[in-house]
Amino acid sequence: MYPHLDFFVFLTGAQHRQELNSSGLHLTLHDIRSPCSPAALPEIAAGEILRRDQRRVADLATRLAGGEAAIITPKALNVPLSAGVSVGVGNYVAKISLGTPARDYIVVFDTGSSLNWLQCKPCSISCHKQVGPIFDPAASSSYRTVPCSSPECNELQSATLNPPSCSRSKICIYQASYGDGSFSVGYLSKDTLSLGGGGGAVPGFVYGCGQDNEGLFGNTAGLIGLARNRLSMLYQLGAKYGYAFSYCLPTKSATGFLSIGSYNPAQFSFTPLVPNRLDGSLYFLSLAGVSVGRGQLAVAASEYKRLPTIIDSGTVITRLPTAVHEALSKAVVAALARYPRAPAYSILETCFKGSFRTLPVPEVTITFAGGAQLKLAAGNVMYDVSSTTTCLAFAPTSNVAIIGNRQHQTFKVVYDVTRSRIGFAAGGCS
Repeated sequence: MYPHLDFFVFLTGAQHRQELNSSGLHLTLHDIRSPCSPAALPEIAAGEILRRDQRRVADLATRLAGGEAAIITPKALNVPLSAGVSVGVGNYVAKISLGTPARDYIVVFDTGSSLNWLQCKPCSISCHKQVGPIFDPAASSSYRTVPCSSPECNELQSATLNPPSCSRSKICIYQASYGDGSFSVGYLSKDTLSLGGGGGAVPGFVYGCGQDNEGLFGNTAGLIGLARNRLSMLYQLGAKYGYAFSYCLPTKSATGFLSIGSYNPAQFSFTPLVPNRLDGSLYFLSLAGVSVGRGQLAVAASEYKRLPTIIDSGTVITRLPTAVHEALSKAVVAALARYPRAPAYSILETCFKGSFRTLPVPEVTITFAGGAQLKLAAGNVMYDVSSTTTCLAFAPTSNVAIIGNRQHQTFKVVYDVTRSRIGFAAGGCS
């Protein structure tokens, strides 16, 4: 679980720009540190961001290796709940509107998570502090619990990597556990999800009604998942809008968007989604090359394919196979040879005195199978960890390569599940 909440998007609220038409739902996205931020969510130091990022990556590696993270023993509901591991959440929050009458809740959303959940009254065990009121099932006329015999209950194993349990009254119980020890446990439920901009309502939206929610969730009310699973928001809205979504993650001085539904393919260069038996819910692709300036890195082509590669909105720093990372680091150091180095910072090994705004940072290009590219500007290549130090925003890995959100920033990225492809386009934020 990674509660450094850099960006947020609004699914409701007439005061924020949004569009809804036959092609899908289009929503505005902001940096949480922007002056326009309406959510009083905590600022976290760079070192803590990187520590949590590393825990997320370790959790992903464990998940793909078929292992288990630290066993969680929830206190909730007095029923047996098996331990397991699920991907945590990342750096974005959304305002959704749920229930009848509809009320707004700020939730984390993540491309690596499947189960949607909210903190719910009476919070039988524990609820953390959140922005706005805690969801009250008794106040919603459309609220329903999901029985243990339902298909949705059976889907929990693949959505959370934890098997469902059953209450004494035969209500389905979920457990979502995360790599840093955070977790949510409660009743699987259904209610009406309302969409702004004339979008109407989605009845029977499936989510977890959390009675024990403990860990590093910031001040959010819960979580929304966009992974490839029947319980995720993408799949629950897909029948209405289409099984595709796109986003642009903005800088503090810009605005971005999250769009669910159709898109203009002419804007994008595409790379195929790669099937992977390790986890069908994550978004795997194939890394083909990295260049600095006009020169390709001096590594064998086989090094790029040595590890499985995913794209993940919840991981901040891109992880590259060790040989590729070493070559990238050497090339960037050579390009900035005239500028003083700084000590390594947390997981970031290649650091300089100064800021990416003042150093002549070379362009780095990541190329994927099929020719799709991310041509990274200075703000995507480097990460200012303090007012006096900037570091190469890449880290080595020997487990799973990950294209993190620092490298997505300002690009338009589309996840087209129907056509099994991911697309990139420059200049996506306004």
